[in-house]
Amino acid sequence: MKTVIGDRTGSAAVDTAGAQLVSLKNAEGREYLWQGDPKYWAGQAPILFPIIGSLRNNRAEVQGKSYEMLRHGIARHMEFERTAASNAAVSFLLKSTPETKERYPFDFEFTVAYRFENRMLSVGFTVKNTGSAEMPFAVGGHPAFNCPLEKDERFEDYDVIFAKKETASCPQQNPETRLLDFSDRVPVLQDQDVLPMDHKLFANDVLVFDRLHSDAVTLKSRKTGHGVRLGFAHFPFLGIWSAEGGAPFVALEPWTGCSTAPDEGDDLLQKRNMMHLNPGDSRSIGFTVTIL
Repeated sequence: MKTVIGDRTGSAAVDTAGAQLVSLKNAEGREYLWQGDPKYWAGQAPILFPIIGSLRNNRAEVQGKSYEMLRHGIARHMEFERTAASNAAVSFLLKSTPETKERYPFDFEFTVAYRFENRMLSVGFTVKNTGSAEMPFAVGGHPAFNCPLEKDERFEDYDVIFAKKETASCPQQNPETRLLDFSDRVPVLQDQDVLPMDHKLFANDVLVFDRLHSDAVTLKSRKTGHGVRLGFAHFPFLGIWSAEGGAPFVALEPWTGCSTAPDEGDDLLQKRNMMHLNPGDSRSIGFTVTIL
């Protein structure tokens, strides 16, 4: 079931399937969000929880027992309950079930909340540990945006502009295991704040930035100035991705964690870059998307 929120400056639509954003438009009706062409990638803006990226052999261990969990976790495949809605905001809830515990053996409540106001979409995540054991998790967004936005533009007419000048390298992903090797890095930025879009950047899948000073990036057309600004303060990782085959979109992905590294084990409680909640505790984090 889809819910539309917005005001005179634009609108957003969100589906209970995965609590996924499925549309983001300005006041003139221009669609900014990728519409999920399966020729390239059928997704649009999946919610990533309780892992981000890939586990070794798609499996994690908890207290000596092995659990299968596919890339980016379980939430994107689940039906959420809509718990509140107004003209400007909507929220969704996912609770643990016997089904979810077959893959992620923890009791939780996961809330995803959206608000649209003055061209800005705010996306908030709240995770609560409703069980009796310490709970590790990661959470993030994966929104993809049309690039180009206009028929007379090209993918290469767009830049990703960082809020600050960066000297940054990205750890490389093994194309077979999809593990992320932090000892094998490729330079991407050298005292720069502009990354011109080129499909060659994504020849080895996603660019993972883990040492940024910027708390925002802007995907923008040099021709029209249209695009989106992603604010991701408090997220230690940023993924930038486009699918192979010349896909006409760019995903800007704020993450709290990332794929398993080759030098770490499979115990989920020991996995690096995970958040941890004690029983009864909760944690909230969010990001914003402003349409330009």
